[in-house]
Amino acid sequence: MRSTPQSTARFTLRSANPKKLLTSVALVGSLFGLAACGGGGDGESTEGDQGASAGASQPASEGAQAAPEDAQPSMPEPDVENVPDVVATVNGEEISGEEFTTAYEGQFQQMAMQSQMSGQEMNQDEMKKQLAESMVGTELLVQDAEEQGYEASEEDVNAFLEETAESSGVASVDELLATFEEQGFSEEQIRSDAQKQLMLDQTIEQLDIQKPSDEELKKLYDSSVAAQSEAQGGAPAEDGGEGESAAPETPSFEELKPQLEQQLTSQKENEALTKRIEELREGADVQIKL
Repeated sequence: MRSTPQSTARFTLRSANPKKLLTSVALVGSLFGLAACGGGGDGESTEGDQGASAGASQPASEGAQAAPEDAQPSMPEPDVENVPDVVATVNGEEISGEEFTTAYEGQFQQMAMQSQMSGQEMNQDEMKKQLAESMVGTELLVQDAEEQGYEASEEDVNAFLEETAESSGVASVDELLATFEEQGFSEEQIRSDAQKQLMLDQTIEQLDIQKPSDEELKKLYDSSVAAQSEAQGGAPAEDGGEGESAAPETPSFEELKPQLEQQLTSQKENEALTKRIEELREGADVQIKL
């Protein structure tokens, strides 16, 4: 993950708002806030860092001999040995063990890095349970979107991928797909997940989601300023003394308002989707086999 050098530090919101999603891990994590995938970052990460997280564990260079006390703990391995062939059925539609395993391994890499940084232990049984529930929720929403007549054509998916590649700073869709393939996600799965995301976007458009009020935005701004100050050890947003790096400058409420609106709107969308999932779950035939 890239951190901002002190000499050029800038104030940032503490949680990112990834709007465009692709992999099952990203899709599930964004919609339902899994700890392994969701926000709650330190304000110094970028959206692109999640896609690059698979390569974050770096082996020691040949010939380099670090002291044992300075050595990083070894990265744990995902426990997928006993994942069944079918993890869940949702109204007769299967969530395969292969699909679940790919999603879990992607999620696990992110959670393992967070665990190493925070020192918190990982509970793989709980992680798998959360992921299975989230994938069930996603399937319920997609089925509901299909029943409502929503659809996403191949042309829509291609446009989505082109927009994602451009916004991610990737030269082409082919390069974007190659990047995901390196992380174990096939083109078929990426296109399928993109289609699901487009259908869920149509669902979101039909939900009764209220625009964030100025009062809500100001509350989020104040909490973000307080969190930033705490992260900087309570240092005021002004130049430090001689020989010290200046504390990050705090942008005004008006400067951050567009980001605040985006973040709160995303939160409201997630809450509305969660409520819709609960409604769909009541009348659904769901079996989780983990």
